[in-house]
Amino acid sequence: MDRLHKVMAGAGIASRRQCEQYIMEGRVKVNGDTVRTLGAKVDPSVDQVEVDGKPVDFSKHHVYIAINKPPGYLTTVKDPFNRPIVLDLLDLPRAGLFPVGRLDKDSEGILLLTNDGDLAYRLTHPRFSVEKTYLVEVRGYPEESIFKCLQRGIILEDGLSAPAQVRLIKRGKDRSIIEIAIREGRKRQVRRMFEKVGHPVISLKRISIGPLELGDLTAGHHRILSPSEVYSLQRAVGLS
Repeated sequence: MDRLHKVMAGAGIASRRQCEQYIMEGRVKVNGDTVRTLGAKVDPSVDQVEVDGKPVDFSKHHVYIAINKPPGYLTTVKDPFNRPIVLDLLDLPRAGLFPVGRLDKDSEGILLLTNDGDLAYRLTHPRFSVEKTYLVEVRGYPEESIFKCLQRGIILEDGLSAPAQVRLIKRGKDRSIIEIAIREGRKRQVRRMFEKVGHPVISLKRISIGPLELGDLTAGHHRILSPSEVYSLQRAVGLS
């Protein structure tokens, strides 16, 4: 027996958080009865689970896709205003796929798409501290004291940020390129951190999620992860 939202996520319905929302909205049935209790438990080998009237297929194979998100695309599975979303970039069936974590509309870089709810949950939960690395172009020339502040943590409106790893890549005439690695996933966190220290972000590209690297994947393109890459991600969050 396991929690209903976890079982649903593991079957590729959506992320755990979204599955919880489906349950609260009354869209989920177990053995013909609507379930609204988040703590409900089921046995997928015995119980029949339906979402919006459709049976959940617990035999579905998991899919793992790395995509280089260009600026201008939303990291979501649907948008009420019909704006471009990352799934629009795929040339293969997208049913059940969802993006893992955040990458705001103006940012670019590596994003994982999958139907593996367990892996997605662990990659985004703070308890597993998966490191994300970014190349950030900022205005001005950050002094050494700024780097030390970022490394210690910055007080933001939603609390103190965790320590970051920061290093200067290039210093230009009126802007700098910095590599920063964090283990959190707050909304627009990197942008807010640099704004707080007086060096607004001009552009931001995520180059890695844990052991998964962007490499030479060009903007707007995607690729299926190799078995070794999937294993590396699973191992990073204790699933291997």
